[in-house]
Amino acid sequence: MRSVEDQLAMVVDAAVKPEPVRVSIADALGLMCAEEVSATKPLPGFSQAAVDGYAVRAVDVGGAVGLGAASDQPREAALPVVGEVAAGSQKPLRLQPRQAVRVATGAPLPTLADAVLPLEWTDRGTKRVSPERPVGSGDFVRRPGDDIQPGDVAVRQGAVLGPAQIGLVAAAGRDKVLVYPRPRVTVMSYGLELVDVDRDPGLGQVFDVASYVVAAAAEEAGADVHRAGIINAEPRQLREVIAGHVARSELVIICGAVGGSGAGAVQDIVRELGEVDTTRVAMHPGSVQGFGLLGEERIPTFLLPSNPVSALIIAETIIRPVIRTSLGKTSTARRPVRARSLRAIESVGGRRGYIRARLMRDADTGDYLVESLGKPSGGAAHLLAGFAEANAMICLPEGVTYVRPGDIVDVEFLQQRS
Repeated sequence: MRSVEDQLAMVVDAAVKPEPVRVSIADALGLMCAEEVSATKPLPGFSQAAVDGYAVRAVDVGGAVGLGAASDQPREAALPVVGEVAAGSQKPLRLQPRQAVRVATGAPLPTLADAVLPLEWTDRGTKRVSPERPVGSGDFVRRPGDDIQPGDVAVRQGAVLGPAQIGLVAAAGRDKVLVYPRPRVTVMSYGLELVDVDRDPGLGQVFDVASYVVAAAAEEAGADVHRAGIINAEPRQLREVIAGHVARSELVIICGAVGGSGAGAVQDIVRELGEVDTTRVAMHPGSVQGFGLLGEERIPTFLLPSNPVSALIIAETIIRPVIRTSLGKTSTARRPVRARSLRAIESVGGRRGYIRARLMRDADTGDYLVESLGKPSGGAAHLLAGFAEANAMICLPEGVTYVRPGDIVDVEFLQQRS
């Protein structure tokens, strides 16, 4: 029986990173940047007001160079308001000594103005304004290049593009950016007993649930997922279908290809397309699984059981790290925490146990608490309904067969349930 670590090392090593593509920055969120993006112009490109207020010379309102906005000097006489500048204005204004110009946030500063007097620090006059506090030179002003100077690296190669990074690409004047795209993942199911959800199952038939479960898990991990559905067919046609999906994917998943009565048939066909290894992995559920490299491009292909929970556990623990690696992520697993178990738990000896659970936090101490869902013995681990209530998985090492209430356990945090 192969260890989880050995299985993970094998499959992650085979992960395929798609070739970089240039996409609109509107579609780049969460992707890894495949180029260095440098600024060609300063940001901001001109002196602009950082707040709504009045553009002034600091010396005219009791301020001086280095005075600072928090200084408290005697109130100065009112200044005439000689104009108004809105954000986006392209009409230049020139400030004379002992004058003020009303400015909006982001508006260009008039010539000779070296500070902005915030609206809240005045009597808000329209023809004349009385300062109630002084400002120092440079206060509440965004100078050219304060954020980025020409030639500065705005976004480094290998950075994950979050909202701030996308904003910096836009600030560099770019509407497209080179990224590593989401890996294309194809999910399909095999099984003569399967029908799709738009049909009524007859005697001995069941809905194809596993492909929907695994497709959703792969998409949540960051993949571009195509669910191909049920692929029951005669051998020659089945080979053509699988080969076609392999040719246009970076990763292929076939549910029902291990553990079932018809699994041998699909395995024989898959082996015609490349190298395939079926084995038992020291984990529960989801012990029986297969992995291979198919086609000329040696595309990673997973053979999963048709049981939805077993397929989901494998998708979370084995396939998710492969998808995250293909995306270039440095963190490929779920965020782990240590939590105190509220219930007794039994696990299968010699296998790493993955137990659906509800993770909570003690309001007084901040400690994590976890409650396993289902029977203490792990009974009915194959049932999907319990997983729908879970927001975490308890991970028990191979040598742990019993957990007492109050024991500390490792927990993988899934998505937050509202």
